[in-house]
Amino acid sequence: MGRRGRGVATGRRGQGGATGASDVDSLTPEAAEAELADLAQRLAAANDAYHGADSPDISDAEYDALKRRNAAIEGRFPGLKRADSPSEQVGAAPSGAFAKVPHAVRMLSLDNVFDDAEVTEFAARVRRYLGLGDDADLAFTAEPKIDGLSLSLRYENGALVLAATRGDGTTGENVTRNAETIPDIPRTLQGAPDVLEVRGEVYMSHDDFAALNARGAETGRTFANPRNAAAGSLRQLDPAVTKERPLRFFAYAWGELSEPLADTQLGAIERLAALGFRTNPLTRLCDGPEDMLATYREIEAQRATLGYDIDGVVYKVNDLALQRRLGLRSTTPRWATAHKFPAELAWTRLEAIDIQVGRTGALSPVARLTPVTVGGVVVSNATLHNEDYIAGRDNRGAPIRGGKDIRVGDWVQVYRAGDVIPKVADVDLSQRPKDAAPYAFPETCPDCGSPAIREPGDSVRRCTGGLICPAQAVEKLKHFVSRPAFDIDGLGAKQIEMFFADDQLPIREPADIFTLEERDAKNVTRLKNRLGYGETSATNLFRAIDDKRTIPFARLLFGLGIRHLGEVAAADLARHFREWDALTATVDRARPAAAAHLAAEAAEAEERAAAADEGRRAEPKRVRDAAWADVAPEAKDAWDEIVGIEGVGGVLAASLVTAFGSEAERASIDRLVSHLTVEPPEARDLGSPVAGKTIVFTGTLEKMTRAEAKARAEALGAKVAGSVSARTDLVVAGPGAGSKAKKAEELGVETLDEDGWIALIGGL
Repeated sequence: MGRRGRGVATGRRGQGGATGASDVDSLTPEAAEAELADLAQRLAAANDAYHGADSPDISDAEYDALKRRNAAIEGRFPGLKRADSPSEQVGAAPSGAFAKVPHAVRMLSLDNVFDDAEVTEFAARVRRYLGLGDDADLAFTAEPKIDGLSLSLRYENGALVLAATRGDGTTGENVTRNAETIPDIPRTLQGAPDVLEVRGEVYMSHDDFAALNARGAETGRTFANPRNAAAGSLRQLDPAVTKERPLRFFAYAWGELSEPLADTQLGAIERLAALGFRTNPLTRLCDGPEDMLATYREIEAQRATLGYDIDGVVYKVNDLALQRRLGLRSTTPRWATAHKFPAELAWTRLEAIDIQVGRTGALSPVARLTPVTVGGVVVSNATLHNEDYIAGRDNRGAPIRGGKDIRVGDWVQVYRAGDVIPKVADVDLSQRPKDAAPYAFPETCPDCGSPAIREPGDSVRRCTGGLICPAQAVEKLKHFVSRPAFDIDGLGAKQIEMFFADDQLPIREPADIFTLEERDAKNVTRLKNRLGYGETSATNLFRAIDDKRTIPFARLLFGLGIRHLGEVAAADLARHFREWDALTATVDRARPAAAAHLAAEAAEAEERAAAADEGRRAEPKRVRDAAWADVAPEAKDAWDEIVGIEGVGGVLAASLVTAFGSEAERASIDRLVSHLTVEPPEARDLGSPVAGKTIVFTGTLEKMTRAEAKARAEALGAKVAGSVSARTDLVVAGPGAGSKAKKAEELGVETLDEDGWIALIGGL
C-alpha cells in the first residue's frame, strides 16, 4: 500500500518544533490563506519526491503532520480550500518516461490513525454512518500495510493485458513489460472474471535487498531502503533490468470487475489466492476494535522477523455491501483506515555536527553518530533540522525537549519514522560530558565563506554566495538533471559531481550541459577516451542531451531550482503564461513590487515586535502601505497577475522575481534558454464558453472536487486564479464562500453557484 496511503497527524510548522492544530483558532484568514499555500507547495514537493522520484525527503511522521495541519486549517476556513489542496491529492503525477494509463476505477489513498482511541473512533464512525447499533454485527479485516509501490494489474479473459502504477490515483504509468518479469504476478488466470483488475504492492525482501546492494556496491549503485529499491526497479525503462531485480508482489484489493469476486473482503482475498496470487498470510477477520487492536499488536510483534518492510496495519469493513454504502471521500474510502506504527528508537553517541549546503543555500546540520541499529538498519547519520532545533527551541522561540540543547558528545535518542531520514529526538543530560560546549551554528558558509543569513520568519540560515558557492552550484545541477526536471539519461548526480570538478570539460551551470559535445570535439583528451566512458557511452550521452533541447515549459521552470517552486506551481505558471517570453516580461515588470512586498513583510515583522515591546497595538497596514507607496501601477499589475495564479502566493512570487532579477542568475538562465526550444503546455479547448477567462473557485463544491473543477476549467481553456481582482472574469461560489465572494460583488465580477457553473460548461 506504500507510504503515501495515509492521512495526517499533529501539525508542525517549520522544522524547529511542533505546532499542532490547537493554534488554528488564532489564525487570521490572511495568515490561513498564506499557510495553506505554503503547505500545498511543501506537500506537493514531498509527494513528487516520494512517488515521482522514488527518493523521499521527509519522513512519514512529518508528512502526516503537515497534512493534518492542512486539514485543520481547511476545517476552520472551508472557503479558503485551494483547488490544489493536498487533501484532494493522491500520489504524484505520472512520469513522462512511461505511457500514461487512466485507471477505470481510481486508486485511492488511505486515511490514518495513530493510537487505540482513534481505532475505536474509526469503528464507531462506521457504525454511525451506517446507522448500526452497538449490538449489530460489524466485522473488519486486518492486514499488514506493506511498504512498497502500489500496482494495478488488468486481466481480460484471463490474460494480463496491462500493469500500471498508481500515479496520481486517476492516471498511472504503463509498466506492463516490467511487471511481467515479476514471478509473483501470473501471466494468465484460470476461472477469473472476464475483466479483473488486481491491485497490490510490489516490494523487496530484506535478504534480497541486502544481496542487491552487495552487488551494487561494486559499481557504486546502491539503494537507501527496500521500498526505494522496489520502486526504482519497477520503473526501469529497460525490462531486462527489472527482471534482474528480486521483486515480489502481494495482492490485497481490486479495481474494475466484470463480476464480483465474493460478498466479503476476506472472501475476495481468498478468491485472489485461489486464482494464483500471493496474499498476506497475516490477514485476519476481526469482530470489533478490541480484536483489531489485538491483531495490530500481534503483527507489530512480528515486524522485525517478517523479512519485508511494513509500516502499520490496515483495517477494512469486511462486508462489501457495507463498503459500497459507506462510499468514498475525495481521496480516501470511509470503510478503511491504516493504523501506523510508531517511530523506532535507539540511543547512541553524537560524535560530531557537520553542515551541508543545499541548492537553495540552506545550511543543514547533520549529526554524525556512533553507528547504532534502529529498526534493523544501521544508522550513523541523522538530521538535526536547523539551529533552533539544536538550541532546544521551536521557530517561535518556545522550548522543545524541555529546552535541552544538543551538543557534540551527547547521548542522544535517534528515531526512524517511515524508514526515511533518521532524526535526533532527545538528549540524556545525565550522560552529557562535562566539557561539552553549546554548539555555535556557523554564520558563514563552510563551502565558500560567504555570509550565511537568516531572514526574518525563516527557520533556516542560508548562504548568500549564490552561483559562486560550489555546494549550491552542484546541488542545483543535480536538481536540474533529476527525473522531474530535465531527466537526462546517463547524466545523474554522480556524473554531475565528476563534470563539476573536471578542469578539461567542466559543467558549472546548466547551459554547459548543452555545449558539452561541442567543447568535447575541441579537446585533446576526448570524453570517449576517459575513465568510465567509451565511444558508445559518450555518443549516447550526447544524444540524450540533444533529446532534451526541446523541453516542456513546466519542466524547464522546475529544473531551474528556484526556491519554493515545485512541480505543481511550475505547471500552474506554465499554463498561465504559456510562452516563456510572456513569463519573463511579467516577472521583469514585477521587480519593484516584489521588492516592496519583501520590504513590507520585514517592516510588518518589526512593527509587530516593536508594538509588543511597547505595549501598544500594532499598525501593520501603515507600514505595508508605506513600503508600497512608490511602486508604479504597471509593477503592481504584474505582481497581482503572478500572485493571482492559483497555487502561487506572495512567498513563491517573490522568490521567482528575485531569482530572475539577480544579474548573475538571470544571465545563467538566458544562456541556458538560448540552447532550448520551450514547448508550451498542451492546447486547451479554445471554443468553450470559458476559454481565455480567469476563474476563481471559492466555498465548498458539492458535485465535484475543487481539483476536478480546476482541471475541467483549464481543459476548457480557462485560467484558474487563487484570488479575486479586476482581472477576474468569473467567480464560482459554493456554500461557505466568504471574502472572495464579497470582493467579487464589490468589483462587479460575475458570480455563479455550482449548478450555474456546471450548466455553463455543459454538465458534469
